[in-house]
Amino acid sequence: MKRRVAILISGRGSNMAALIDAAKLSDFPAEIAMVISNQPDAPGLVTASQSGVPTLTIESKRFGKDRAAFEAALQTALDQHKVELICLAGFMRLLTAEFVQRWYGRMLNIHPSLLPSFPGLEPQAQALRAGVKISGATVHFVIPETDAGPIVMQGAVPVADDDTPETLAARILAVEHRIYPDALRLVAGGGVRLEGDLCKAPANVAREDVLIAPGPVSPL
Repeated sequence: MKRRVAILISGRGSNMAALIDAAKLSDFPAEIAMVISNQPDAPGLVTASQSGVPTLTIESKRFGKDRAAFEAALQTALDQHKVELICLAGFMRLLTAEFVQRWYGRMLNIHPSLLPSFPGLEPQAQALRAGVKISGATVHFVIPETDAGPIVMQGAVPVADDDTPETLAARILAVEHRIYPDALRLVAGGGVRLEGDLCKAPANVAREDVLIAPGPVSPL
């Protein structure tokens, strides 16, 4: 039985598109039940509709600062569509600790840095200012703290001396599109377990690209 997934977006949803494409595979253990945006003009809504995925807009603006009311509407939609897992994909709305705790172990996010380094805004610029030689992306379970939580998967890319935040972001985005579907496959297929603040996965299989960890996930 495939796990039912909701993807939450606010913009173009490039990671959303990667997840939708992966879920089309017959052996993928999850199905994208719906895409929800808090912005009515999010380009990702068009992409999702063209892929045959149901979409819904819950406009955050009309709720103002009442995050609890927004999340009540969000939870109602998730319940109606029998959603079991949530993937945040460029969702630019802060969630309350109560909502996050309710979905603990069932909500994933992707961040364009090798967490715990460079959380928050402009992580690519942070990486360049620090002079690191490797950067990348992290898929993690969501907890109330921003850009924190048990790490499911990471992918690394080299940092060039002449990189700008934009060129580095483009290189990282390519690895994001690789690891987010694999991380969802792991989680939806029951291939990970949470032990306190850590996410444990099976021993890595042999892999060609050692900069992705855990390695590519075999079909279940």
